[in-house]
Amino acid sequence: MSQFLMPSLGADMESAILMEWLVKKGDKVTKGQVIAEIETSKGVIEIEVFEDGIIEELLVEEETECIVGTPLAIINSDSKETKNTKKETEKNTDIKEEVSKNNEIIEEVVETKNIQIDKEQKERLKVSPAARKKADELGIDLSKITTKDGEIHLAQIESSLSFNSDVPTKKEVKTVEEKIDKKDSMRQAIAAAMSLSNAEIPHYYLETSINMTPALNYLEELNKQRSVEDRILPVALLIRAVVLALQDVPQLNGFWIDNSHQISEDIHPGIAIALRKGGLMTPALLDAKRLNLSETMENLGDLISRTRGGKLRSSEMTKQTITITNLGDLGVQSVFGVIYPPQLAVVGLGAIIDFPWAQDDTLCVRKVMKATIAGDHRATDGRVGASFLDKLNKYLQNPKELL
Repeated sequence: MSQFLMPSLGADMESAILMEWLVKKGDKVTKGQVIAEIETSKGVIEIEVFEDGIIEELLVEEETECIVGTPLAIINSDSKETKNTKKETEKNTDIKEEVSKNNEIIEEVVETKNIQIDKEQKERLKVSPAARKKADELGIDLSKITTKDGEIHLAQIESSLSFNSDVPTKKEVKTVEEKIDKKDSMRQAIAAAMSLSNAEIPHYYLETSINMTPALNYLEELNKQRSVEDRILPVALLIRAVVLALQDVPQLNGFWIDNSHQISEDIHPGIAIALRKGGLMTPALLDAKRLNLSETMENLGDLISRTRGGKLRSSEMTKQTITITNLGDLGVQSVFGVIYPPQLAVVGLGAIIDFPWAQDDTLCVRKVMKATIAGDHRATDGRVGASFLDKLNKYLQNPKELL
């Protein structure tokens, strides 16, 4: 028997809303299966189960907000059916009580905050009982009523209705606030993570210029054999080159956890993807070192589509071992990223532009891209970062190796 907990999808995540269960009690589940959808400040995320088993109990109802670590379900990982022993029943009851207690804490904090805000507003305003009653009936926000002597009477409420149709009601104010909160929630989450990064991680930055002409020429020839729908874009070529360079310089691929440098054998690059309605997400391109160039393009297209459609999985939000950010489509030539903890590095890829290039004692024009690395100085140093950029350059000069 094991507990399925509300996962943490980032250092900035404190809670999430369980939107929908995709399984029911008694269902068999397999490792990697999506069993629920949760809503966070980053959008709706599909969460997966990480073991085979049978759903014994769903502990949380849909549309319930839960803090990270809250037990959401009980999973029997044994292949045989479980016996309903008294001990198991008592255990499930204890877990349910824990869930209920966590949810009560959330509700109590929210309610206390609302009461406190309402109380402070009332203390600042001097409102007659009749005026307050009328305002409550009509849903008028008293804080928006302008007074000369600091007091609000019934006549002023009626006057506001007659001569000032611009006075917003409480309902209107709440709707506007909800829209603002929804729009800013992702930006606040990003700000929290980046503040933590700047405060805790000693960054170092390196930059190099890469002649992209050989890679682009090779890609052009490769795409001549493909349909328009199946063509490979330069970004896939770049991701593939980064992955191969990380296999040669693995020190940058991993995490800094508990004051320890932990190198990951798997390579799951987080790809910075702009959302249509604003904001940015960096879901992981899972198992990238097992993908060839064509599969990298195919999986990247699927990842971008699901990110913008709000259909990401929890593993894609938690397994990033390094981040790749590319602002070349906006004409930016150099990108110096901020490391997302507990990752160790960010690779920045700029625009590919025509640039004077010295080659074989001849000055010519080549397609050139600036590549950068931001590294965590606690785990690696500039020599490691320079070695990575050198490997990245060599792969892009020999694009046949990227297949």
